[in-house]
Formats: sequence, structure tokens, C-alpha cells
Amino acid sequence: MRRVLVVTYYFPPAGGSGVQRMLKTVRYFRDAGYEPVVLTVEAGAYPSLDASLAADVPEGVEVIRTKAPDPFALYGRLTGRAKEDAVVVGSVESDSLVARLALWARANVFLPDARVGWVPFALRAARSRLGAAARQGEPFAAVLTSGPPHSVHLVGLGLRRTGVPWIADFRDPWTTINFYDQLPMTRLARALDRRLERKVLREAEAVLTVSPACARQIEGSGSLPGGTVRVVHNGADEADLNPEAEVRQDAFVLGHVGSMYASRNPTALWAALGRLHAEGAIPRLVVRLIGRVDPANVADARATGVAVETEPYVPHDQAVREMAEAALLLLSIEAYDGDRGVLTGKLYEYLASGRPVLGLGPLDGDAAALLAETGGGPMHARDDVDGIAAAVLRHYEAWAAGAPEAGAPWAAVAPYTRRAQTLEIGRLIGRLGRPS
Repeated sequence: MRRVLVVTYYFPPAGGSGVQRMLKTVRYFRDAGYEPVVLTVEAGAYPSLDASLAADVPEGVEVIRTKAPDPFALYGRLTGRAKEDAVVVGSVESDSLVARLALWARANVFLPDARVGWVPFALRAARSRLGAAARQGEPFAAVLTSGPPHSVHLVGLGLRRTGVPWIADFRDPWTTINFYDQLPMTRLARALDRRLERKVLREAEAVLTVSPACARQIEGSGSLPGGTVRVVHNGADEADLNPEAEVRQDAFVLGHVGSMYASRNPTALWAALGRLHAEGAIPRLVVRLIGRVDPANVADARATGVAVETEPYVPHDQAVREMAEAALLLLSIEAYDGDRGVLTGKLYEYLASGRPVLGLGPLDGDAAALLAETGGGPMHARDDVDGIAAAVLRHYEAWAAGAPEAGAPWAAVAPYTRRAQTLEIGRLIGRLGRPS
């Protein structure tokens, strides 16, 4: 069985959404006909930890860990924050002078991101491992780099002379990500960053991403022909599901699992819940927020008058169980130029839970299309208070009558399993051919 070098910053014991895509790819690579070898950090700057995810790594998989500088530890000491609170993912925070200075440094000194210090350590380890395999007459079939952090792709770029085919996987866009324009970058830094991005996109033998709209964005960033960037969906892992989990009967749970930054605050939902609560229409409704949630969002939720429960972080298996126990699951997509391409891993797990989804976001986006295709639930415009209120009330009344509405049937979700998507990567590697 030929080997694939998977280069990823996020890997257990890292927790959160960033670890799932490559972890599940590693889990099912053998089914695709390849033996994964993982290259990751020894002690990363992670926003959360989840030791339970190590159980998803198949027995015998080789994991190479290297040292890496940790600028977030220094930042945490300077700001008085815990290290995990200093690691900002998916948003831009600058609530003090030190934070603003750190943000400026991140935007102009650490290009393309604050994890770029890992690149020389990773390159040294990768060259050593690939070289040893080549000398033994067993060259690797491919190198797969996954970002963000997009500095990981510089490892793939540095390995081009090895002759091993390189696949660059974009879980999120690089220079078109939602918070990019908020970074205080100089004109020179922005130009250098875009140049790095274009070089990666043009040098990689194949580029993957998570949704059709995101693929078009990335093609535009690299001035690539349409259809160049391939879509490999995040998917859901059937092995993670708990078929015995049932919808809670003591309360109607409107659940959100995952990060809810300030930009994702579903203000129309809070307005709808406030109206329904004032009418006495949803007496047993509980909003349950699992994950990192901006305090302002929690305050807005509590202002509706309904009960609100929060859990800052739970292990992945518990997160999946939380989804299955909810009567209705909230998907909130923030508004920005690229919002039509947002297809988070969370949405696939929502669908796999069999629970209905209440989507708030672009009506013509990829998430709306997936919800419609699978029958998982409708997407509502972010300001559609009346439509949201009607949807919540319909689900609540069905639950109160003892017949909670179902979500997507499994047959519609099955093509989007993690295993099925990993098989797609395997087929792509096979088409790339053997290294010269």
C-alpha cells in the first residue's frame, strides 16, 4: 500500500472543527488504498483540546511531530490571557493596545499567518521522511497539505523538488476569508500575501476545497481556469453517530453546536423568539449554545426571555450527541462577500443527526442548496423575522404534540460521509500518477 504524507497543523490532541477534515481523511485513507503518514506539530497553539479524538487515528498510523514556535504563548503572557483564549480563530479581536499591536504584527510580520514559524521544522522532517522512502524504493504517492493555517501550504511548496505530487487542501479561503479585510495589513504585506497564495495555487498539482462557491473564489484568487479547483465535501462520519439518542422530551431544544462569533449573531432569530415568548407560544423552549460564543450573542439570546444554556466546549462525541438530542438545530452564516460558499463540517453532522436545521444565511448559497437537496430544512434570509418565527413555532408545536419533525433522511446524507469523500481523494491521487 503506497503512502501519502498528510501535513496538517491541527491534529489530536487539538480539538474543534479545524481538526476534523484531516483526522477523518486519515481515518479512511486505508479504505482508499493508501497508508497515511501524518506530519504535525509536537505542541500546537490550539484554541481547544480534545484528547478523545485520538481514538479516531487508526492503529499503526505513523505520526511525525516536530517542534514549532508558539507566538500565542507570548501574546497570552503580554495580555494576561490564558493561552487558549489568545488563539483567535475565525475572527479579528483587538480590544486593547497590546492586542492591536499583536494584530498588526500578525498581519504584517507573520505571513501568511502566525504559524509560519513551523514551516522550516516541518520541511526538514518531511524531506527526511520522503528521502528515506525514496532510497528504499518506496516513494510516497502524494503530499497532502491542509490549511488554514495556510502557512502549511508553504511546506508543500518547499517539497516540489522531491517529485512527489502535491495536493493543497483549502478548508477555508486564504485572502478572501471573511475577516481578511479587517486585518491592518500594509499594501506591501497584502501584495506579498496574495503573491504567496497565487504561487501555491499554481504550483500544486491539485487544489481541493469544501464547496463549489469556495472553489470559484479560489480559482479567482489564483487566476485559474474554471473547474481547476476540485470540491471534496467535509462530510459526516457515520461511526460518530449515536442511533440511540432521542430528542429531549423535557424541553424543546433549539441547539447551536460550534463557534458563534459576533459576526454570526442571529439577531432576527432573537427577535422572533422574543415575540413568541411574549405571546406565551414557546413556554418550554431552551436555547442551547455549545462551543465558543461571543458574550454579546449570549446576552442577546437571554434578552428574549427564553431559557438559555451554554457550554464553552465539549468533546466531539458529546457534541454529536447534543445535535441528536435537539429538536431543531441552528445554522447561522455570517454576511460577507464569500458567504455563498460557506459549507461547514457542522452542517453535515447536523444533517447526519436526522434533526431538522433552521438555516439563516444566503438563499442562493451552497448551504441552502445542500439543505434543499437533502431535505434537511429551509434556509431563511437573515432578516426574515416572520419566516423564522413561523418555522420555530411549527417545529415547537409538532414537538409539543409528541411528533417532532424529522430532518434529512440518511439516504440523502450517505453520499456525503467522510469515508465517501476520502475515497474521492484516493481516486484523485491515483489519477496524478507515480512521481518521476
